Amino acid sequence: MDRRLALVTGASAGIGAALARTLAARGYDLALTARRRERLETLADEVRLRFGVEALVVPEDLAEPAAPARLLAAVEAAGRDVDVLVNNAGYGLPGVFAETGWQEQADFLQVLLHAPTELVHRTLPGMTERRFGRILNVASLAGLLPGARGHTLYAATKAYLVRFSQSLHLETRSQGVHVSALCPGFTWSEFHDVNGTRDLTRKATPDWLWMGADEVAEAGVEALEANRPVCVPGAPNKAIAALGRLIPEDWALALMESQGGRLRKP
Repeated sequence: MDRRLALVTGASAGIGAALARTLAARGYDLALTARRRERLETLADEVRLRFGVEALVVPEDLAEPAAPARLLAAVEAAGRDVDVLVNNAGYGLPGVFAETGWQEQADFLQVLLHAPTELVHRTLPGMTERRFGRILNVASLAGLLPGARGHTLYAATKAYLVRFSQSLHLETRSQGVHVSALCPGFTWSEFHDVNGTRDLTRKATPDWLWMGADEVAEAGVEALEANRPVCVPGAPNKAIAALGRLIPEDWALALMESQGGRLRKP
């Protein structure tokens, strides 16, 4: 098989599906994973018809600790290597930390922290051996800003992905492997629908802060091919990230609390 394979997690909707289409348009075969088989099958049929690539569907729930190993075993059983890894699977967990159940938080950490780290650790040796690899960790603008009240572990895990990606970038840039962290801001996807915050978030944020999933995906793949360690798509998001670095941290925390207050109002 001449074409390289891209494994995309959380590929059933939103940025994940957009990243899958963007990679397929560039000639990559796909391995698609998420919990919803029907969505994955629909996307697989679409990319086969539109782009003439192969698409392997492997439904998995990355909240299960054994899922990363099963996922890669399925790819190996199909006779393929992972040349591109896109760690996109994720979600938001509303509420303050002490008022949520531990199993909810443990599952969250498994999906957003442990699973992407394990997938990188399992696929990176093959990439370096073949002298070709691409790793895109979908983080968030939240990972570049101070923490906020609620969704307590979200910004923390996204900050981890940013720093993890930067370190990997330095470790692998002479080995044919590109590593980037994609840090989108507000994006049109199912993210806010799943956690029930769509209406509140829309009322609290202006339209100009929102980007489409397709443009976020295109920016992320371009950054990955250029081997830029961090990609913040969109001029407003770049300005917010720069402001977060420049102003004193107590000011930044006050701004985060003010924004969080608007998002909490009924």
